[in-house]
Amino acid sequence: MPVIQVRKRFGQHFLHERFVIDKIVSAISPRKTDHMIEIGPGLGALTEELLPHLKSLTVIELDKDLIPILEEKCAELGKLIIYQGDVLKIDFHTLSKSKQVWRLVGNLPYNISTSLLFHCLRQAHLIQDMHFMLQKEVVDRITSQSGQASYGRLSVMVQYYCQVKKLFNVKPGAFQPPPKVDSAVIRLIPYRTLPYKANDPLLFAEIVKKAFSHRRKMLHNNLSQWLQEKEFEQLKINSSLRAEQLSISDYVNLANFFTRKS
Repeated sequence: MPVIQVRKRFGQHFLHERFVIDKIVSAISPRKTDHMIEIGPGLGALTEELLPHLKSLTVIELDKDLIPILEEKCAELGKLIIYQGDVLKIDFHTLSKSKQVWRLVGNLPYNISTSLLFHCLRQAHLIQDMHFMLQKEVVDRITSQSGQASYGRLSVMVQYYCQVKKLFNVKPGAFQPPPKVDSAVIRLIPYRTLPYKANDPLLFAEIVKKAFSHRRKMLHNNLSQWLQEKEFEQLKINSSLRAEQLSISDYVNLANFFTRKS
């Protein structure tokens, strides 16, 4: 196998720890009938363990130099479909010829993890579930509850669309080269029926973004373009609260109130 030059701009940290790989595969529990996409397979450590369980596995890899390695490693293991390119520019609907939903898997590059999560949320109707390795700090933010310091825009948006569950932490030594921070594996299952439904999802997302844009400011400052003090009172929401003190249902109620008013 050729020597691989790790590209920092791609955020590459290749998973190699067998125990961790086995735990991830066990958590995913792949079946022959699954339609699965692996994002950023890298050197294929997870790929070669998943592929024998599936009829086929689709992978999306940005680094074209890794493609021959993946092809060689998986040649005898099953049908591997490789897309070389930027996953942030790929519509998952275009990867299938039917109305199937995808299971997404990946050891995500830290430098694009938040952008990639939002990319997936926009296509949540095409996704059955997601099992992602992320920076532990990002997983903690996703799973935070209102009132916690780490609760923010990412927490609200991911939990609006998905059931979330942190599965386990992963130490830096499981990767080559080792990152400077701990990682964690998370399971995200998009809701088929949303617990709280925003009538205008784009407005909801914009209100959440604006509310958290200045975390130390109170709601009546951050959301003054949408709601007056008396309207906060109508909704029984204290306008002196800060963004992290509101629940997802509160944000949905704010957005829906403004939609009705408009």
